[in-house]
Amino acid sequence: MSRSAAAPPSPGPLATFALTSAQDVFGLRRSAQQVAAALALDRQDQVRLATALSELGRDRLGCAGLEVSFALARAERPDCLVVTFTWTGGPAPGGESLALAAKLVEVAEGTEPGARRVVVVQPLPADGPDAAGRRARLADVLREGVRSTEADTLRAQTRDLIATLAETRAQREELRRLNEELEETNRGVLALYSELTQELETTNRGVLALHSELDDKRRQLQEASEAKTRFWTNISHELRTPVNSVVSLSRLLLAPGSPPLTGEQRDQVGLIASSGHTLLSLVSDLMDVAKAEAGHVEIRPAPVDLRLVVAHLGGLLLSGHGHDGVTLVTPRLDRPPALVTDETLLIRVLRNLLSNALKFTRRGEVRLEVTAEPRRDPPGVLFTVTDTGVGIPAADLDRVFEAFYQVRGEHQNGRPGTGLGLPYARTLTELLGGSLTLTSTEGSGTRVRVRLPDLSRTDPKDPTDPKDGGGGA
Repeated sequence: MSRSAAAPPSPGPLATFALTSAQDVFGLRRSAQQVAAALALDRQDQVRLATALSELGRDRLGCAGLEVSFALARAERPDCLVVTFTWTGGPAPGGESLALAAKLVEVAEGTEPGARRVVVVQPLPADGPDAAGRRARLADVLREGVRSTEADTLRAQTRDLIATLAETRAQREELRRLNEELEETNRGVLALYSELTQELETTNRGVLALHSELDDKRRQLQEASEAKTRFWTNISHELRTPVNSVVSLSRLLLAPGSPPLTGEQRDQVGLIASSGHTLLSLVSDLMDVAKAEAGHVEIRPAPVDLRLVVAHLGGLLLSGHGHDGVTLVTPRLDRPPALVTDETLLIRVLRNLLSNALKFTRRGEVRLEVTAEPRRDPPGVLFTVTDTGVGIPAADLDRVFEAFYQVRGEHQNGRPGTGLGLPYARTLTELLGGSLTLTSTEGSGTRVRVRLPDLSRTDPKDPTDPKDGGGGA
């Protein structure tokens, strides 16, 4: 899936040049330096911009219909210079060239009808000329274009290098002065360190005694947690049978072939059925959490087709969220990342997160994003669920992963829940060897990130290992 160019809106290019030869690329570098100087960029930014455009121009040289355009744009930040490379045919941009340019300027890759593009965005100084003045300067510089030879480019690079060396010399002198100040500070630090060491030794003796006490408390808490898990498992099994009976009998009473009921009786039986379904859902949630915390969840890693997973979740949730003002946005995975994990547990995690987001979003959107993370150790996939819902108050962010905890407020009216969705999702994520993090702003929405490793390159956490815990409560 192509990345959308992150350029601000612009009224249109002030100049467009074709790039057909190395001579044109040399001229592009000179033009970039003259444009940067005319727009009052400092010396380092001039060199960065010229180097980035030259590198991208060399990388794209030879592509069919290659052109470069210059424009000014205004967004919710200072004015920007926007330089766009477009071409109609040729290989994809080289990763090394994009990485080099991205270290110097803002670079984004994208597509448009019939062409591909790479966009470079250079913010301009806030204290420079106004927009009209900048447009006039840029138009003057680009009106005739600049032709340059390789020798001209080398001479310009030599001048840039000399200026950089002079700046480096000044920085080295400043660094020497700072080192002298640091040495003087270190002498005072060493004296303070000696004093603090003595105090620390005294403190350590108290810490050792406290550690022993905390170890005893930890064992007590572990025993209490195990007792809680046993209670959940036992009581859930005991409740499920009578609840299933209530739901089944209510369904029979409401079935078309059953003896007729009065309107009041039908309403009462419907209320019994609704309450039975709610109670059965609670019991099922309790059993799921209890199984996860007790280490009874068996992990079955296998290659996962993320396109089918996303399609399944979209079909399942679109038909049931019931909010006309909310849009569920799922990605088009033309080239889905490779992932080996337990597909059933992955779907449970994402279903819980998306259902939770839809439940507390009245208008706007709930978005699912899927991103490969090949450079992480171990490699894996990042799933991000973002909503525009009510958000979570800062005081409750540390508590939403506690079992049964629910943020109180008017947003809960008509939205029943058990407070087990987020704890269960985090427990399953950690059993799969991943991590689940949440950020939220009250009134603006919530973002949940689930990072899962590729289990073909690592081993999932052993659910029976008491050190792993599970993190669900």
